[in-house]
Amino acid sequence: MTYTFKSRKTIRLKNHDYSKQGYYHVTICTYNHLETFGIIENNKMALNQCGEIVKNAWLDLPNHHKNIELDEFIVMPNHIHGIINVVAGAGPARPSNKNTKNNNLSIIIGSYKSTVTKQINKLNNNSFKWQRSFHDEVIRTSNRSLYNSRHYIVNNPATWDNDENNIKNYSVKGEAGLAPATTF
Repeated sequence: MTYTFKSRKTIRLKNHDYSKQGYYHVTICTYNHLETFGIIENNKMALNQCGEIVKNAWLDLPNHHKNIELDEFIVMPNHIHGIINVVAGAGPARPSNKNTKNNNLSIIIGSYKSTVTKQINKLNNNSFKWQRSFHDEVIRTSNRSLYNSRHYIVNNPATWDNDENNIKNYSVKGEAGLAPATTF
């Protein structure tokens, strides 16, 4: 029997080398936008145990990917925003083969999501999932893009009531992720 798989549409910038030096604004969401990482209180993010795992795994990324530096980031109830600076010439921390692209942005985010998933699922019986893929923006440093991305990230908790990722503002087709925020 022959199986045919639907080709997945890529959301990455066509013809861009994501292992190339530069700043990248990354957004990663939980599956169905479930609020898993804590709550917003007085316009500030209050992390729960899962949120602490997410934060600590993000801060640990440079220990596994020597070609990156971290910039601003924020953990929100159901997503994270972060800026990763890929540094030229450093190369992968632990190359698995001679392919120099094995430490590109997709590999970095994939390993991050895997680490977080494993750690959170140890706590809550294998029920945590990320949304498929992630959103990225290549930041141009020749204009105000880097400043604007940093500003957006720092101020994200204060704008939570109107945030498109807030489950109150998000409509899910099919099964909705309307479970309350989990506290561990």
